[in-house]
Amino acid sequence: MKGSGPGLLQGGLAALLLGAVLFGPAAAQMPPAAGHLARIEAADAMRVCIWPDYYGITYRDPRTQALSGVDIDLARELAQELGVRAQFIDSSFATLVDDLLADRCDIAMFAVGVTPARQARLRFSSPTLASDIYAITTRSNRRIHSWADIDKPGTVVAVAKGTLHETVMREKLRFARLLVLDTPFAREQEVEAGRADVFMTDYPYSRRFLVNADWARLISPPAPYHITPYAYAVAPGDPAWLARVNRFVRDIKQDGRLRRAAARYHLEGIVAP
Repeated sequence: MKGSGPGLLQGGLAALLLGAVLFGPAAAQMPPAAGHLARIEAADAMRVCIWPDYYGITYRDPRTQALSGVDIDLARELAQELGVRAQFIDSSFATLVDDLLADRCDIAMFAVGVTPARQARLRFSSPTLASDIYAITTRSNRRIHSWADIDKPGTVVAVAKGTLHETVMREKLRFARLLVLDTPFAREQEVEAGRADVFMTDYPYSRRFLVNADWARLISPPAPYHITPYAYAVAPGDPAWLARVNRFVRDIKQDGRLRRAAARYHLEGIVAP
């Protein structure tokens, strides 16, 4: 990823994170019958929502079914601190709000972008990572040579439904046509087939393409475009559980576990301060 790495996150990132309002506007409080900490202890399990296709974050190997990624490792760390096992539950960016509010999991740990829409309904920990937006096109695409070529008449920009990229690109695009697709794989297929020019993603997910897709070409913004802090999400109504999660985030930053876990997946450059 020469010339496209996390160096673009420097400078304004610290100010952005310090200024982020991580708890958002008031939302309906729906406390569980018992607090999450008590339920986790009683069940001997912490239910963790993940998106199993998130390369480097929460990824399930299609051959071995083994889970790996920075948030898989750190979920196991948190569960170990609580003296329970981590139980991973498949979710997605489109369903994570419903999954948390319906109490299908105790916490979402898959680099969830902190956005106003999500803040209105969920509660977030302090940030763990932060990423800008990147574009992926084909090596054969003659329309897209640089970031400046994306927002032009005739360009088709693909995004996955429910992701922060859908919200951001709806706001930023003025001339290109936005194509919203139900799954990340659909956006990739549209670009590979030539029906879309680019799809938008983040730094961790873009790595998958540079390693595994010989047709893919990365387009990086020349300056910070829309840096988003990533954090762990929980349902509202249980401040003790959120406080425990925040204590964990503080500790892994201070003792180096967060940076070491990120480094295992070559993501140390996007660790939040």
